[in-house]
This record gives sequence, structure tokens and C-alpha cells, in this order.
Amino acid sequence: MKGLLARKLGMTQLFNPDGTTAAVTVLEAGPCKVLGLRTKEKDGYSAVRIAFEPVNENKRNAPINGEFKKANLDPHRNIVEIRNVDGLEAGQDLTAEIFKAGELVDVTSTSKGKGFQGLVKRHKFSRGPESHGSMNVRQPGAIGATDAARVFKGVRMAGQMGNERTTARAYKVVRVDSERNLVMLKGGVPGAKGALVLIKESTKKLKAKGPAGKPNPRKV
Repeated sequence: MKGLLARKLGMTQLFNPDGTTAAVTVLEAGPCKVLGLRTKEKDGYSAVRIAFEPVNENKRNAPINGEFKKANLDPHRNIVEIRNVDGLEAGQDLTAEIFKAGELVDVTSTSKGKGFQGLVKRHKFSRGPESHGSMNVRQPGAIGATDAARVFKGVRMAGQMGNERTTARAYKVVRVDSERNLVMLKGGVPGAKGALVLIKESTKKLKAKGPAGKPNPRKV
């Protein structure tokens, strides 16, 4: 497992070798510092702690600054743990070079906040009838039993939409610019411009094409 912290810069398009274009999201990935290691003998699990974006020590509290001083590193703004990472040492630099074009990665970020939204937009409900004077066009309708005299938890209703931690899986790495620490992923990545993004090696298993992994000969 390998991963990096990054900042979302925005979207653009790249030309493919066949002349077509592909929409990509540009992420400024790293450089990150290895702050420390978690081991099974001491902590019960194996993981690596990486830090991103140097910041003045006045911006962090004393315990965090002490952890950076112990590792002989300058304070950083963001810290994250990634499990099942081997072959790293404290103080090591991690750059965008750990990813290669064609690899699949999972992206974790905070999605854009959409505010208070209704059922149609938030949960993709269909609207009600508009004919014969119906007043139930975008209203919720019945929400369950009445004997309980309360609303059960988990009922899909209107409320805040977005602004939550979400993970999108199996993004294809289109290009890596190691000089500028840029990773370009195919498609749109969750989060607004400037959002903090965690990029990790994908754990999603892609389905094989056709029986026994062979291409499907049937033409559609």
C-alpha cells in the first residue's frame, strides 16, 4: 500500500496518443515527510504517519511540535496514517514519483457542501404528479408508521447535502509530473479547489472481461 497527501488544483484536459481528449483532475501530491512508523510489536498494527505542507510552529500545539522535533522535521499542517506500508523510514521524502501512469488509486476527500436540500436533489427521489391540481410535486409524502409517533432514524429526508468525508475508488493515473509534483487523474475528484486529498493505491478489484478473464467476443 502506498499513498500521498495532495491539494486539488482543478480540472483540465489532456490529449491522448490517438488524438482524443481526456478530462483530468490535477493534484499537487507532496512532497510529504515520513513522520513516524507504527509497528505491530509496539502499537498492535503497522502503519506510516506522513506529514504534508510545512507550517510555522505557532500554528501547531506543543505535543505535535514535540513529535516533529523528535523526528528532526519542521512542523507540518496535515498528518495522516496509512496502514500496511513497508520499506519506509522516519524522515524520508515521498513525492509524486511513487505513482506511475496507468495505475489505479482511491481518493479520499471532503465533498462540496450543497447546503440544505430536498429529497429530489439529495436522494434522487422522483417528483410527484403535476396534473389535476396535485400539490405533492416535490414533497416527501408518507415517511412510515404512525403508531410510534416519531420519525425513525435513517429515513431519507431533506437535510444537509455534501460536506462529508467520502472515498471515490479506482481512478486511473493519466500522467505524473515529477518535477512539479503533479498527479493527473482521469475524471472528477471529490472536493472543491484547494481541498486536501488523500491518494492511496486502489483496493478495488476490477471484473475480468468475459469468462475466465478472456475478452468477450460478442459484438454489440
